[in-house]
Amino acid sequence: MANLMLLVAAAIWGLGFVAQRLGMDHLEPFAFNGLRFVIGALSLLPLIWVMQRKGRLKGVSDKDILRRVLIGSLACGGILFIAASFQQVGLLHTTAANAGFITGLYIVLVPVLGLLLKHSTGTNTWVGCAVAAVGLYFLSVGDDFSISYGDGLQLIGAIFWAMHILAVDHFTNRVAPVVLACGQFLVCALASFGVSLVLETTTVAGVQAAWAALAYSGLVSVGVAYTLQVLAQKHAHPAHAAIILSLETVFAAIGGMMFLGESLSGRALFGCGLMLLGMLISQLPLRYLVKSRHEKAA
Repeated sequence: MANLMLLVAAAIWGLGFVAQRLGMDHLEPFAFNGLRFVIGALSLLPLIWVMQRKGRLKGVSDKDILRRVLIGSLACGGILFIAASFQQVGLLHTTAANAGFITGLYIVLVPVLGLLLKHSTGTNTWVGCAVAAVGLYFLSVGDDFSISYGDGLQLIGAIFWAMHILAVDHFTNRVAPVVLACGQFLVCALASFGVSLVLETTTVAGVQAAWAALAYSGLVSVGVAYTLQVLAQKHAHPAHAAIILSLETVFAAIGGMMFLGESLSGRALFGCGLMLLGMLISQLPLRYLVKSRHEKAA
């Protein structure tokens, strides 16, 4: 059941790239991000209320909770704003499939960036990075060794998504994860609205026309998928969870083909396959494989 919930979450997040593309038919990137993250934050309020009633929010009753929530929300929300901005603007110049696979590189970038924090990194991570890098070459780098503007933005965004995961990992030891999520979404929304007010023109008609994409991106991608992930990871092995969630890249490609009429060349498909393989290798330690074989033999 836990693996099924994770698979549904991955599908929701993957198809979210399609909603983000469609939403920008009516709204500009920062306005869309601001609205979807506000919706996402509001969608978590019922979950926070239920968890608070059941006493499941670690540290919520502490006297310094407001300070810790504020610091964590500002730090994580600030990085989230940068990552989401690169992703959303990049979607104007690349396909949902490319965006999904390149963004998914955060899975292998997290342990690499973790070296700066003195985290241990296994051999499988380096092998996975190498395979994913070759895949990125086939997917995005042209014959003249140039990378498209949109793919370049997604690649920069992937670095910030990795930084965001490390930041969340740091602050969830101090603040209840769901509270931190709600706080960072609000910070990201406010920052997005600030930029939008300066650079963009948003109309009520545009918001109304994009309501379906906003509802999916905010309510379903954040509220539903986040809840499924939280519930599932209580019962799923971390390695299994990471592998299943990485399938969001595949669903992004499927969604782009089904709903946006996108297509991938043979070269691009080969690159996507290598990137997915690299992600899987990086998330499945060799020692875990050995352990699993021993358990089956026993």
